[in-house]
Amino acid sequence: QVQLVESGGGLVQPGGSLRLSCAASGSTFSINAMGWYRQAPGKERELVATITKNGATTSTSSVKGRFTISRDNAKNTVYLQMNSLKPEDTAVYYCTAAAYHSGRWDYWGQGTQVTVSS
Repeated sequence: QVQLVESGGGLVQPGGSLRLSCAASGSTFSINAMGWYRQAPGKERELVATITKNGATTSTSSVKGRFTISRDNAKNTVYLQMNSLKPEDTAVYYCTAAAYHSGRWDYWGQGTQVTVSS
């Protein structure tokens, strides 16, 4: 089993920045990809960005050029650097991880609230 714990959320003004962290513990050797989802009130959960163990990344179009996903394999931690935040980025952000050969997201964190408001 793998446990994921997010941190770094909070309230920020439009145009500001936040960095989310997600620390994995447990059977971390089994993890390949990690990622971030978000869910805004009344909306479906949306995939924001992903990163594999060797550093290949993807991100949704609405955050390209503003958000950067990175990973420290030695610390079993994934980060989401969020710059130029907009009110529409307000959501609960969830960390997720997939095991090798899984084909799905196997593990989830509890979520951290990000609110962008003046």
